[in-house]
Amino acid sequence: MKRVRRSLALVVCVLMTWSVAAQEKRGRTFVDAIEQPIVGDPQLSPDGRQILFTIDKADWKANRRIGHIYRINADGTNQVQLTFGERGEGSPRWSPDGKLVAFTTRRDPDTNNQIYLLSVDGGEARRLTNHPTAAANINWAPDGKSIYFVAADDKTAEEKQKDTVRDDVYAFEENNFKQRHLWTTNLDGKTTRITEGDWNVSGYELSADGKRIAMQRTTSPLLEFSDRTEVWVMDANGSNAKQLTSNKVPDGGASLSPDGSTVLFTSGSNEAGDIYYNDKLFLVPAAGGPAKILLPNVDYGVENAQWSKDGKAIYFTANMGTHNQVMRVTVATKEAAQLTRGDHAIGNWNFAEDNGLHVFTLNSFDRPSEIYTMAPGASPRRVTSVFDEDMAKFKTARQERITWKGQDGVTIEGLLTYPLDYKPGTRYPLIVQTHGGPAASDRFGFSTENQVYAAKGYAVLRPNYRGSTGYGDKFLRDMVNGYFKQAHLDVLAGTDAVIAMGVADPAKLVKMGWSAGGHMTNKIITFTDRFKVASSGAGAANWISMYAQSDHREFRTPWFGGTPWQANAPIDLFWNNSPLKDVSKVKTPTIFLVGEQDPRVPMPQSVEMYRALKSNGVPTHLYVAPREGHGWAELRHRLFKLQIEMEWFEKYINNRAYVWEKVPGDETKDAPKVTTTAPQQ
Repeated sequence: MKRVRRSLALVVCVLMTWSVAAQEKRGRTFVDAIEQPIVGDPQLSPDGRQILFTIDKADWKANRRIGHIYRINADGTNQVQLTFGERGEGSPRWSPDGKLVAFTTRRDPDTNNQIYLLSVDGGEARRLTNHPTAAANINWAPDGKSIYFVAADDKTAEEKQKDTVRDDVYAFEENNFKQRHLWTTNLDGKTTRITEGDWNVSGYELSADGKRIAMQRTTSPLLEFSDRTEVWVMDANGSNAKQLTSNKVPDGGASLSPDGSTVLFTSGSNEAGDIYYNDKLFLVPAAGGPAKILLPNVDYGVENAQWSKDGKAIYFTANMGTHNQVMRVTVATKEAAQLTRGDHAIGNWNFAEDNGLHVFTLNSFDRPSEIYTMAPGASPRRVTSVFDEDMAKFKTARQERITWKGQDGVTIEGLLTYPLDYKPGTRYPLIVQTHGGPAASDRFGFSTENQVYAAKGYAVLRPNYRGSTGYGDKFLRDMVNGYFKQAHLDVLAGTDAVIAMGVADPAKLVKMGWSAGGHMTNKIITFTDRFKVASSGAGAANWISMYAQSDHREFRTPWFGGTPWQANAPIDLFWNNSPLKDVSKVKTPTIFLVGEQDPRVPMPQSVEMYRALKSNGVPTHLYVAPREGHGWAELRHRLFKLQIEMEWFEKYINNRAYVWEKVPGDETKDAPKVTTTAPQQ
């Protein structure tokens, strides 16, 4: 009997051990980071009872992310997947009566994205449009009888014939693109063109009664011409079009007031039409007149905005640096009230006033973006639970906001992610990661990549250096007439602050960043040799050559006080702010990464830095991703980037080899074959 009891006790002990092991959390890997789902585009049903949304997931076989449409009750129950197409679906939109869901997808035999309709009662989706080019930016008319969409003009028969025989020489930035225009389709699939001409629709919104449209028009769909965007209004059939702005700055988010008298829009400019300001909320009479800033003396930047039903107030989200919040401003008094509070980033926001619910995604440091609703006067309430399994499976590193003083005494803030299982008094390697833009800001939120760095024993600092948004125009415009005045000094001061906290090891500093973060990396390695290793993604080397190479110059003109090709060009300012000018000083081993088709910071910029370092005997490599533009989208490319950087960091920070993760499904491809031989008798 004793022997039996001992056996039972042993079994119970083993089972308990297995149970504890099964529940033990672990740190994330890079594959985990790439495979993390993305929740987005929440749409509340007209009756306020259900929400449509999308979940994008990694598909290693397709080598890209694929999204599908889901539905969930507004109380968080009964989540179901509605679509299952091989290429994925997006842009779900309820019909005004709540009986149909419109979405876009490409299914056989489609040659591009079309609009499909799905009954909420179930069944197969039916294709609504058979447009020659992809349909996008879909919106139901308020009466539910038609759907508006934007699509590029089709090629002419002559152009198609020339393509067939490869007689396809084109005039650069003149006829190698097609303008995008507004169309509508009825529920039988009959399409009607609303706008036409040698100009481009970059955005639009129907009025509440569906009779008029506010839109942004520009001369071309190319980013090069985004500074020529203007606000227009017209009747819903395209007639009586009237231009409301002529400011030659990028405008967005145009929306008619409920009474049709006023149009709101946002623009990163002042009333005089000068560019490079935090985005501001403008109001302009729909009959014509000067556009005025509603809130001229606030430090935050205005993001998405919408009218209240009575037109007396405007709801919007405000960029406040490391966080953003939902706000409400009374138009008559210009009194603004903050409706949300917390260390989070809010996205995909809209206010369904008929149902009294704000709907949005909310991203915090300890939980990736989920869908939330919020009633007036209440706190946000989480609806989805997409990441419950992840939260139970993985450890999460702590993130906090820290502040420090810049060289000139100005307060700078940033986000510090601690290593997993951080032990006070122990110093860790520090990755200093600078954001892109630079007119942007790093905000509280769940960064899967930084969670992996934390799991590997690194702290991560993301500083909102001078030139970031959400801190007022003076802070943002520090880069005007000279890009690197305080920005790089702010980054170095933040690094010193983390060292002073006792968190960072001053002998184990890493610098990395992409786009403007790459510009900063290139500057830092030419300014100091304190960083032991660096990675520069799509960074500028030479602002003079970069000016003409890039498809985006609107910010670079104010940065350097003009163009390189004007009379009396400010060439010295361009060159003195170019990392290439001081590249002979670089001692930091640095790798460079760039997309082969990057139009924003083209490959030659990385080539210039790489060849300079290589010629000067500094350890370096340049990695080029075929088919990629400014951001790498293919999953294998993204995984390569993360791992080649970590291999580089580990080599120079910890003097150890990095073991590469395998793409799921590739684990057995290189494994040695195992053969078994029966023992001889």
